[in-house]
Amino acid sequence: MSPPLLQLGVLLSSMAIISNWMSQTLPALVELNTTRLWTPDALTQVSPKEGWQVYSSAQDPDGRCICTVVAPEQNLCSRDAKSRQLRQLLEKVQNMSQSIEVLNLRTQRDFQYVLKMETQMKGLKAKFRQIEDDRKTLMTKHFQDLKEKMDELLPLIPVLEQYKTDARLITQFKEEIRNLSAVLTGIQEELGAYDYEELHLRVLSLETRLRDCMKKLTCGKLMKITGPITVKTSGTRFGAWMTDPLASERNNRVWYMDSYTNNKIVREYKSMADFVSGAESRTYNLPFKWAGTNHVVYNGSLYFNKYQSNIVIKYSFDLGRVLAQRSLEYAGFQNVYPYTWGGFSDIDLMADEIGLWAVYATNQNAGNIVISQLNPDTLEVVKSWNTGYPKRSAGESFMICGTLYVTNSHLTGAKVYYSYSTKTSSYEYTDIPFHNQYFHISMLDYNARDRALYAWNNGHQVLFNVTLFHIIKTEDDT
Repeated sequence: MSPPLLQLGVLLSSMAIISNWMSQTLPALVELNTTRLWTPDALTQVSPKEGWQVYSSAQDPDGRCICTVVAPEQNLCSRDAKSRQLRQLLEKVQNMSQSIEVLNLRTQRDFQYVLKMETQMKGLKAKFRQIEDDRKTLMTKHFQDLKEKMDELLPLIPVLEQYKTDARLITQFKEEIRNLSAVLTGIQEELGAYDYEELHLRVLSLETRLRDCMKKLTCGKLMKITGPITVKTSGTRFGAWMTDPLASERNNRVWYMDSYTNNKIVREYKSMADFVSGAESRTYNLPFKWAGTNHVVYNGSLYFNKYQSNIVIKYSFDLGRVLAQRSLEYAGFQNVYPYTWGGFSDIDLMADEIGLWAVYATNQNAGNIVISQLNPDTLEVVKSWNTGYPKRSAGESFMICGTLYVTNSHLTGAKVYYSYSTKTSSYEYTDIPFHNQYFHISMLDYNARDRALYAWNNGHQVLFNVTLFHIIKTEDDT
């Protein structure tokens, strides 16, 4: 392969990966990476026949990030057509360069603020050390107040360090855009010397790498919860509603299960709009009553806790029958270890980016929360983790990327207070508030496809947006 073409492949790959990082990671550091629900972004539909199309990032109607390079269809085009396509690509790169320039100005402004903030924090730390050495001369109350403020600021120092690194990456990205423009100009001048077909294959390879890059952005640490958005007001004070996180983009069915006991009827709606308008498409009469409100739909099947038992049921909507059922060994049921609001919420079934989970408590773990990953086909327990958080003290809980997040209440003032990572088998206490608009939450579950929390809030079906902090690791980091 000739050197200019090799440079093009390398720069295209670098440009796409850094652009994807820039659109996802950098906004998260300044709390701009909030999931948007039901916002119809205007995405231009482009046919591959129109030429090379380069996008740094976009969002689909469901709020998911899209990074794409669309290559033209293979054809026996003339040299003039190839030249025109390369000119179009050059124009796209130049437009991106201008956008990067605008972003760089904003980043430099924010970076100066970060440097100022970092200096203030380090000065406060030095001052605090000086005061601590002479704390006997200060009143105990004032000393304790200052110490608490310092403890709140300390976690920000590594975030600021990461931000400085990110600012340097944007500067590098600007330089690579300039280099890419020069390479494209050279290719235009020497078009006959290059293999157009090979260039096409490299762009297809780049698209695969972009998809791999997106997988790295799938998971992150919960930083913020905003909302809620009230979708509908219906049913009793207690219930559950959900969509399937593994459904295709065209499948937007909604399932609705009112009450926490004495019910076997599941209502299905073809879309969120039908759910809001009340246009049911189908109802299912389950063979068993359910217990609680902590059900989940996963890959076309409903998973729920059978009433008056610790048995988990897998029910296929397509087949209309039970595919599997299994008892969770030692799991409490029938309000032995419920959440703070009761309602037979002993066993909570949930799903995230990693798979299917059950959250419950046992006598063997002194009534504290147990997390079990389940095989979605057989319902066998793959692995379990014993936590030290009392199940009866938890308002609700949900899983994101293998980490369990627990709220401290189901009433007004509730917040995410505790988290447990199954990856590291470690826990930490958190302080992530959210607005309990209707004062009583009886269901709170994360949907990995929508990047949102579905909640049943005192007879209101609501959605919360979540902000996740992403750290992208390259192959050199592993």
